[in-house]
Amino acid sequence: MPRASAAAAAETARAVLAAATRQFAERGFADVSLDDVAEVAGVTRGAVYHHFRNKKALFAAVAEARQVEVGNAVVAAAQAAGNDPAQQLVDGSHAFVDAITVGPAARILLIDGPSVIGWEEWRRLDEASSGAHLRDALAAVGVDDDLLDALTAQLSGAMNEAALWLARHPDDDTARERTHRALDRLLGAII
Repeated sequence: MPRASAAAAAETARAVLAAATRQFAERGFADVSLDDVAEVAGVTRGAVYHHFRNKKALFAAVAEARQVEVGNAVVAAAQAAGNDPAQQLVDGSHAFVDAITVGPAARILLIDGPSVIGWEEWRRLDEASSGAHLRDALAAVGVDDDLLDALTAQLSGAMNEAALWLARHPDDDTARERTHRALDRLLGAII
């Protein structure tokens, strides 16, 4: 019996996270209540509170899951590039821009994330996933140790700003292509 309860609890938590992800992505943090999330998840408000102490904690869990998702996309693209560190950096960087601007990630991570979970937590999540992969890729292409942290921060910031710009131009059919061309220029100065 306990195993069924643990499995049911895990399924409830997954349902709440999925519902919260959809709600936060579509409506934004400020316009979503825990009652909304519970209704979409098909659970009670008490079930939401059982797994997450408040709306901010739920949002933090959603943001962390999106960061992991973006980081996984970066890793997959870099691995698909083969053994060429420069191509891994390029493909991973392009995958970051695409992953963070498609689906729920842009609003959750770039628009609401910094203000809801705070800059320090936002940076910690970024550095633990895609930021760590970016630093590794820059080291692999030969960036000097004394510049590695500064260049990682600057390139990460540039890609985040590019993603925000791209997210603000959803009706511009050329915005994504121009974003990728601009990113290639930046990366060309490094590799």
